Amino acid sequence: MASSENFPGLPPFPDDVPTAPLFRLSLEKLLRKDKGEIQRFCEACEDIGFFYLDLRESEQGNSILGDADTLFTVGESLFELSLEEKQKYDFSKQNSYFGYKAQGAVVVDRQGNLDRNEFYNVSKDDILGVSAPLPAPEVMQQNRDTLKSFIENAHSIVTLILNLLNEHLELPPSTLSNVHRLHAVSGDQVRFIKAPPQPVDDRRTALGEHTDFGSVTILFNRLGGLQVLPPGENAEWCYVRPLPGHAIVNLGDAMVKFTNGLLRSNIHRVVAPPGAQGDSTRYSLVYFSRPEDDVQLKRLDGSNLIPPLATGMVEEEINSKDWIIRRALGRRVALYENIDYDKSAGTEQLSRRIKV
Repeated sequence: MASSENFPGLPPFPDDVPTAPLFRLSLEKLLRKDKGEIQRFCEACEDIGFFYLDLRESEQGNSILGDADTLFTVGESLFELSLEEKQKYDFSKQNSYFGYKAQGAVVVDRQGNLDRNEFYNVSKDDILGVSAPLPAPEVMQQNRDTLKSFIENAHSIVTLILNLLNEHLELPPSTLSNVHRLHAVSGDQVRFIKAPPQPVDDRRTALGEHTDFGSVTILFNRLGGLQVLPPGENAEWCYVRPLPGHAIVNLGDAMVKFTNGLLRSNIHRVVAPPGAQGDSTRYSLVYFSRPEDDVQLKRLDGSNLIPPLATGMVEEEINSKDWIIRRALGRRVALYENIDYDKSAGTEQLSRRIKV
């Protein structure tokens, strides 16, 4: 594979593993409202809910790539702190999904296996001054300006995606962006992730199959391991190859609820990186965009393209904040003696299970 398809200094992604045939979309073309690119974008959002976003040809894209490079280094320093120091910032017992999660804190499958990664969630509202600042390690305090720039750039991309979907769905102007405002209270976060190499004789799922529970996810990673399960009864897991200069973008369950299933939040998981990459530590950087805290997760009115609710169907009364807490903390072993795996499942997992 051409060197431009691999990250310098890391083992190359192998050519002999199945990979997801995701569209490679250009941020610059989407910003210019290129009709062909928008058509491919809409197709991706309805068919699999995942696509690559090439950031290299736009000023905004290059800015977030620069921020990501800096934050990857910050993440390495963060996770080098002692476990005792990092656990000072585990706020899960306070019913918060911000802060630190140690490796092995979450059930990843029905067999009771535990996760094999650690992560740290940074609140958008904290960094932008929408809410009171949370306690954080010094390395995070020193990089608040970079976090702010990364959040603003990522949220700008999210807003573009929401506005394009708004037009595609023929919703009243700004319907989607008006429930994802940058300075409104929400569960938006930056997540730093570290997954160390797994034992050679026991390489398995590091993060169990799930759908994201927000609206739009923007992911930066450099080693393989992310897998998606395409639609279809006989579908098999396939890797999403990391690409230099690109983000991996996917839709979450909120978009499924808003559009009564028209848009797709696809099942995915994280396993050990393939081939020689499996001997390296895998770092990732993610921006999760969620609806504002008080937004009800229900089918949106105002579009003739969004399918109507099935006869007799009554939607759950739940706002974004409660939905996120249920999904984010529902598999934490320190909080629940008996994990209800299915209750914390995503929309597509439930729908697939019902069809089987």
